[in-house]
Amino acid sequence: MKHRVGFNRLGKKPSHRNSMINSMVTSLFKYERITTTSAKAKEARRAAEKMVTRAKIDSVHNRRQIARRIRDKGILDKLFTDISPRFIEKPGGYTRILKMGYRNNDAAQMVLLELVERSVVEKTKKRSKTIAEPETQEPAAEHSEGTVEAEETSVEEPVAEKEEGKKQEQEEVVREETSQEKIDEEKISKPEAEG
Repeated sequence: MKHRVGFNRLGKKPSHRNSMINSMVTSLFKYERITTTSAKAKEARRAAEKMVTRAKIDSVHNRRQIARRIRDKGILDKLFTDISPRFIEKPGGYTRILKMGYRNNDAAQMVLLELVERSVVEKTKKRSKTIAEPETQEPAAEHSEGTVEAEETSVEEPVAEKEEGKKQEQEEVVREETSQEKIDEEKISKPEAEG
Protein backbone atom coordinates (compact mmCIF):
# COMPACT_ATOMS: atom_id res chain seq x y z
CA MET A 1 0.00 0.00 0.00
CA LYS A 2 1.15 3.50 -0.76
CA HIS A 3 -0.19 5.38 2.23
CA ARG A 4 1.40 8.69 3.23
CA VAL A 5 4.04 8.61 0.50
CA GLY A 6 3.95 12.09 -1.02
CA PHE A 7 6.71 11.87 -3.63
CA ASN A 8 9.27 9.58 -5.21
CA ARG A 9 12.66 9.78 -3.51
CA LEU A 10 14.38 8.58 -6.68
CA GLY A 11 16.98 6.75 -4.57
CA LYS A 12 18.79 9.99 -3.72
CA LYS A 13 19.45 12.06 -0.63
CA PRO A 14 17.23 15.15 -0.26
CA SER A 15 19.93 17.65 -1.23
CA HIS A 16 20.88 15.70 -4.36
CA ARG A 17 17.26 15.12 -5.32
CA ASN A 18 16.31 18.79 -4.89
CA SER A 19 19.28 20.08 -6.86
CA MET A 20 18.62 17.55 -9.63
CA ILE A 21 14.96 18.54 -9.91
CA ASN A 22 15.88 22.24 -9.86
CA SER A 23 18.37 21.63 -12.66
CA MET A 24 15.84 19.68 -14.71
CA VAL A 25 13.17 22.37 -14.29
CA THR A 26 15.69 25.05 -15.28
CA SER A 27 16.55 23.08 -18.42
CA LEU A 28 12.86 22.56 -19.17
CA PHE A 29 12.19 26.30 -19.07
CA LYS A 30 15.36 27.03 -21.06
CA TYR A 31 14.86 24.53 -23.90
CA GLU A 32 11.10 23.93 -23.42
CA ARG A 33 11.73 20.20 -23.95
CA ILE A 34 13.98 17.69 -22.17
CA THR A 35 14.59 13.96 -22.38
CA THR A 36 14.81 12.02 -19.12
CA THR A 37 13.52 8.93 -17.35
CA SER A 38 9.86 8.55 -16.55
CA ALA A 39 10.24 8.77 -12.76
CA LYS A 40 12.41 11.89 -12.92
CA ALA A 41 10.07 13.53 -15.43
CA LYS A 42 7.07 13.01 -13.16
CA GLU A 43 8.85 14.66 -10.25
CA ALA A 44 10.16 17.52 -12.40
CA ARG A 45 6.67 18.05 -13.80
CA ARG A 46 5.25 18.56 -10.31
CA ALA A 47 7.78 21.30 -9.58
CA ALA A 48 7.48 22.93 -13.01
CA GLU A 49 3.70 23.16 -12.96
CA LYS A 50 3.73 24.77 -9.53
CA MET A 51 6.27 27.32 -10.75
CA VAL A 52 4.25 28.21 -13.85
CA THR A 53 1.13 28.65 -11.73
CA ARG A 54 3.00 30.96 -9.36
CA ALA A 55 4.62 32.85 -12.27
CA LYS A 56 1.21 33.84 -13.67
CA ILE A 57 1.14 36.64 -11.09
CA ASP A 58 4.32 38.68 -11.48
CA SER A 59 5.16 39.98 -8.03
CA VAL A 60 8.35 40.36 -6.04
CA HIS A 61 7.24 37.64 -3.64
CA ASN A 62 6.54 35.14 -6.43
CA ARG A 63 9.84 35.94 -8.16
CA ARG A 64 11.75 35.33 -4.93
CA GLN A 65 9.92 32.08 -4.21
CA ILE A 66 10.73 30.71 -7.66
CA ALA A 67 14.28 32.13 -7.57
CA ARG A 68 14.95 29.77 -4.66
CA ARG A 69 14.76 26.89 -7.15
CA ILE A 70 15.77 28.54 -10.46
CA ARG A 71 19.15 30.22 -10.00
CA ASP A 72 19.59 31.55 -13.55
CA LYS A 73 18.18 35.09 -13.75
CA GLY A 74 17.69 34.93 -17.52
CA ILE A 75 15.56 31.80 -17.31
CA LEU A 76 13.66 33.23 -14.35
CA ASP A 77 12.84 36.29 -16.43
CA LYS A 78 11.85 34.08 -19.39
CA LEU A 79 9.45 32.17 -17.12
CA PHE A 80 7.69 35.34 -15.98
CA THR A 81 7.69 37.26 -19.28
CA ASP A 82 7.47 34.56 -21.96
CA ILE A 83 6.28 31.20 -20.63
CA SER A 84 3.63 32.04 -18.02
CA PRO A 85 1.69 34.51 -20.25
CA ARG A 86 1.05 31.62 -22.66
CA PHE A 87 -0.81 29.76 -19.92
CA ILE A 88 -2.91 32.59 -18.44
CA GLU A 89 -6.20 30.99 -19.53
CA LYS A 90 -5.14 27.44 -18.60
CA PRO A 91 -5.88 26.26 -15.05
CA GLY A 92 -3.18 23.56 -15.14
CA GLY A 93 -1.60 20.90 -17.31
CA TYR A 94 1.24 23.03 -18.64
CA THR A 95 3.51 20.08 -19.48
CA ARG A 96 3.15 16.77 -21.26
CA ILE A 97 5.10 13.53 -21.04
CA LEU A 98 5.61 11.54 -24.24
CA LYS A 99 7.05 8.03 -24.05
CA MET A 100 10.09 7.46 -26.25
CA GLY A 101 11.02 3.86 -25.54
CA TYR A 102 13.60 2.18 -23.37
CA ARG A 103 17.22 3.13 -22.79
CA ASN A 104 19.72 0.62 -24.17
CA ASN A 105 21.91 0.57 -21.09
CA ASP A 106 19.51 -0.27 -18.26
CA ALA A 107 16.13 -0.50 -20.03
CA ALA A 108 14.78 2.53 -18.17
CA GLN A 109 11.62 4.07 -19.63
CA MET A 110 12.73 7.26 -21.44
CA VAL A 111 10.29 10.10 -21.93
CA LEU A 112 10.14 13.56 -23.45
CA LEU A 113 8.98 16.21 -20.97
CA GLU A 114 7.87 19.35 -22.78
CA LEU A 115 5.74 22.43 -22.34
CA VAL A 116 2.34 22.12 -24.00
CA GLU A 117 2.52 25.61 -25.52
CA ARG A 118 6.02 25.65 -27.02
CA SER A 119 7.29 28.74 -28.78
CA VAL A 120 7.69 28.02 -32.49
CA VAL A 121 8.48 31.66 -33.26
CA GLU A 122 12.16 31.21 -32.38
CA LYS A 123 12.67 28.59 -35.08
CA THR A 124 10.98 30.61 -37.83
CA LYS A 125 13.01 33.68 -36.89
CA LYS A 126 16.26 31.74 -37.22
CA ARG A 127 15.26 30.36 -40.63
CA SER A 128 14.15 33.70 -41.99
CA LYS A 129 17.31 35.47 -40.81
CA THR A 130 19.69 32.98 -42.37
CA ILE A 131 17.92 32.31 -45.65
CA ALA A 132 15.56 35.13 -46.66
CA GLU A 133 16.83 38.46 -47.92
CA PRO A 134 16.16 41.41 -45.58
CA GLU A 135 14.43 43.45 -48.32
CA THR A 136 11.81 40.80 -49.15
CA GLN A 137 11.43 39.36 -45.66
CA GLU A 138 8.01 39.86 -44.08
CA PRO A 139 7.76 40.07 -40.28
CA ALA A 140 6.80 36.71 -38.80
CA ALA A 141 4.69 38.34 -36.07
CA GLU A 142 2.16 39.85 -38.51
CA HIS A 143 0.80 36.59 -39.92
CA SER A 144 1.96 33.03 -40.26
CA GLU A 145 1.54 32.98 -44.06
CA GLY A 146 4.55 35.28 -44.41
CA THR A 147 6.80 32.73 -42.74
CA VAL A 148 5.51 29.95 -44.98
CA GLU A 149 6.22 32.04 -48.07
CA ALA A 150 9.71 32.83 -46.78
CA GLU A 151 10.39 29.12 -46.23
CA GLU A 152 9.09 28.20 -49.70
CA THR A 153 11.28 30.79 -51.40
CA SER A 154 14.24 29.77 -49.29
CA VAL A 155 14.16 26.30 -50.85
CA GLU A 156 14.42 27.78 -54.33
CA GLU A 157 17.14 30.32 -53.49
CA PRO A 158 19.89 27.85 -52.51
CA VAL A 159 19.30 25.83 -55.70
CA ALA A 160 19.64 28.99 -57.80
CA GLU A 161 22.73 29.99 -55.83
CA LYS A 162 24.30 26.57 -56.45
CA GLU A 163 23.62 26.85 -60.19
CA GLU A 164 25.16 30.33 -60.29
CA GLY A 165 28.15 29.04 -58.36
CA LYS A 166 28.65 26.21 -60.85
CA LYS A 167 28.46 28.63 -63.77
CA GLN A 168 31.05 30.88 -62.15
CA GLU A 169 33.38 27.94 -61.52
CA GLN A 170 33.07 26.86 -65.16
CA GLU A 171 33.83 30.38 -66.36
CA GLU A 172 36.91 30.51 -64.11
CA VAL A 173 38.13 27.18 -65.49
CA VAL A 174 37.67 28.45 -69.05
CA ARG A 175 39.56 31.66 -68.18
CA GLU A 176 42.42 29.66 -66.67
CA GLU A 177 42.59 27.42 -69.75
CA THR A 178 42.67 30.39 -72.12
CA SER A 179 45.30 32.17 -70.05
CA GLN A 180 47.41 28.98 -70.00
CA GLU A 181 47.09 28.71 -73.80
CA LYS A 182 48.26 32.33 -74.19
CA ILE A 183 51.27 31.66 -71.99
CA ASP A 184 52.15 28.56 -74.05
CA GLU A 185 51.85 30.54 -77.30
CA GLU A 186 54.12 33.27 -75.91
CA LYS A 187 56.75 30.69 -74.94
CA ILE A 188 56.65 29.21 -78.41
CA SER A 189 56.85 32.61 -80.14
CA LYS A 190 59.74 33.95 -77.98
CA PRO A 191 62.36 31.37 -79.05
CA GLU A 192 61.49 32.02 -82.69
CA ALA A 193 61.95 35.75 -82.20
CA GLU A 194 65.34 35.27 -80.45
CA GLY A 195 66.66 32.81 -83.07
